Order: sequence, then C-alpha cells, then structure tokens
Amino acid sequence: MKTFLVSLHVATGTMLTLLRKATASHLASAETLTRLNIDELVRKDALSLLNVSCAVSLLWGVASIRVRDVSTSTMLSAKQAPQNHKKREMSEKKLTRHFVDHRRVKLVAGSGGKGACSFHSEPRKEWGGPDGGNGGDGGSIILKADRVVKSLAQVVPVYKGENGEAGGSKNCYGRNGKTTYISVPLGTVVKELGKTVADLAVHGQEFLAVFGGTGGKGNRFFLSNENRAPMTATPGTDGQERVLQLELRTMAHAGLIGFPNAGKSSLLRAISNARPAVAAYPFTTLNPHVGIVTYRDHEQVAVADIPGIIRGAHLNRGLGISFLRHIERCRFLLFVLDLSAPEPWTQLQHLRYELDRYEPGLSRRPQAVVANKMDLPEAREKLEILTNTVNQRVIPVSALTGQNTEELILHLRELYDGDEDGKINKKHLSFKW
Repeated sequence: MKTFLVSLHVATGTMLTLLRKATASHLASAETLTRLNIDELVRKDALSLLNVSCAVSLLWGVASIRVRDVSTSTMLSAKQAPQNHKKREMSEKKLTRHFVDHRRVKLVAGSGGKGACSFHSEPRKEWGGPDGGNGGDGGSIILKADRVVKSLAQVVPVYKGENGEAGGSKNCYGRNGKTTYISVPLGTVVKELGKTVADLAVHGQEFLAVFGGTGGKGNRFFLSNENRAPMTATPGTDGQERVLQLELRTMAHAGLIGFPNAGKSSLLRAISNARPAVAAYPFTTLNPHVGIVTYRDHEQVAVADIPGIIRGAHLNRGLGISFLRHIERCRFLLFVLDLSAPEPWTQLQHLRYELDRYEPGLSRRPQAVVANKMDLPEAREKLEILTNTVNQRVIPVSALTGQNTEELILHLRELYDGDEDGKINKKHLSFKW
C-alpha cells in the first residue's frame, strides 16, 4: 500500500508541475489549488486515494475551463479585429465579361386576344342580343436609350411581348398587353439585314421595334340589321416578329487612338476619373473606357480610351472593326504616339491610313497629336524629329508622372468649345454625358 501511495505521489507531483508550467500565465484562480501541499497530505495519510484523485480532477477541470476561456476570447478578438483589405480593382478580363458591344436579338410582340361570342340573358327575355367584347391588343416592344446603361450585356437573345386578354360577356373588352421596354446604351445602332433602321444617340430616345397584334372582334361587332344574332367572333392577330442586330458605338467627345501599349489607358487615368486596367503588355484594354474631364465652370468633356489598333485593322485584323466603330462617334481625335518606339512619327501615318480605310474622311476630323512617355531619356530627341515631321501641334506628356497633362486638358477644352461654335460638322449628334 505504501509503495502504491508513493507511486501516486510521484505521478501527482509530475502532473502538478506540468499544469503549473502550462497555465501559470492564465490560472489566477487555480493558484490557490496549486499551492496545496499534497506531499504533506500523503505523508500523513490524511488524504485517501479518493481525495487525491478528486483534487487532481478538480485542478484539471479548472485548468481546462481557464484555457478554454482564453482560447474563446482569442477567437472573439480575432473576429472583432478590423480587416483592412484593399478593394481589388477588377482585371480587364473580368471587365470584358460585362462589356458587350454587339448583340443579335429576336423580338416577338404579343398576340391579340380573341373576341368573345356571347348573348345577353335576362329573366323573361330569352334573346337579349349579342354582347361579346373584343380581345385586347398584344404588347409591343420598344428600344429605349438610357445614359445609365453602358453595355449591351443585359440584353437577352429573345424577347416575347405580353399577349392581350380575351374579350368577355356583357361587352367587356380584354386587357391590352403591357409594352416591353428594353434599355440600351447611348450610341446603339439598330440594324436589320445589314441596313440601319435606328440610331439611338439621345437619352430617352425610343424606337418601336415590333408592333403588338390586334385583338379579335366579339360577336357584338358583327351586329347589323341583316344579322340580329351573329355567331361570329374572330381571334386576335399574331404580333410582329423581327430579328435585329444591336451595335454599340461609344459616345464620347474625344477618342484616344494609338497602337497597343502606347499608354492610352494611363493617359486617361491622368486626365480624368476613369480607372481602366493598366499593364506592361499589349492589348491590356479590350473594351472602350470613358473618362470625364470636369472643368471649373462645371463643363464636362467625355474622353474614350479606344482599344489598341494594329496594321490591317480595317480588314478586321485583331478585332479591328469592333474597335474602329467606336471612333465614329468621337467628334475630335487624340492620336497617342509612343516615344519609346524606334520611329514614333510613322505611327501617325499608319493610324490615319487605318481610319480612312474604315471610313473615308474619318482621320480629317479636328485632332491633336499627343507624344506620350516623355519621362524616357531618349524622348526629347525623338520629340524634335516628330515635331518637324508631322507639321502640326504636338503636345508632349508623360502619363506616368503627369508631366504637361494640364496643357492637354486645356487643349481638350479648346476643341470642345470649337465644336460648340459650329466648326465641326453638325451631322454628329450633340449629346449630354
């Protein structure tokens, strides 16, 4: 028995030592228990085996509770700690998923409701005459320009108008089908079989795409002196059906035109509030971005970042046609030349050639030449050659450092005011961004 108690005494002492080391920083309430002189209790045989085991169990329970409380409080504090994660900007690929500038859509208007064939009935009056009402007209479908919408992504491939309801007895007419409105961005061109049928360039402008069917006639409509009890009622006609192509041409006052990786997106960031994706590889921009330049008199000029154009773009190389059509709406052009290229003055010739091949006279609109990347060491020498070659005003800037961007912003306003004075061909519709 004494040997067993000695073994238990050694085991208990070892356990107490480990518990003291593990919970010394957390167990304020357990310190009184750890100070118990269990050695004295065992030595005097005053504490039985059961009491020793109970004391150890009690001490272990207190330690578990305290450790659990500490871990729980640590978890709560971690949940309550503020997480200052920076909002990541969407990559260009994700932005492109939400930007659609071409859509083929099938529109089917609602059919008219059928007319009713019924006769009025009263007590002691067997034949009260026909009282069948006409059916309701089918709902039409209308395309409506909305400045809030920036893409054709929300346009679904098929739209079906609401049908008109059938007529009823007692000369009750059927309810007409509701008109369906499809919101499209400003600058949407509607084509059918390759021919333009509508150009939605003004906010709130509407185009009635398909007409709803006409409601059928009830037998009341066929009442005449020759036929006092007509039994005829006609069904409603089908709604108009049409397949249209929707093309978005970005609405902006100015367009940034240049080869891939010329710094157009960086320049748009420097002069406006737009935040297009910027990276050191060609074709970073895959869809147009529009930035707004606001002046002190609260006038606003919209500038579009057109995706990079390559040689042969008018032949649809590198999605050339998809990119070039966004330039048609721009009233004046900003050719962005890359001073890091071996011969930047040749870029202007190639860009003008591609524009004229796509639409004759497009490159002769009011324009300015912007020489970007002036922060490079070799830029000044190339700028002198460029200025002597193009024989027109060249605005040297650095989109990276913001050098001379104020001059570009002021020149934008000069072009904009010249447009308001009527110096630009007025066939391009005016608009408010």
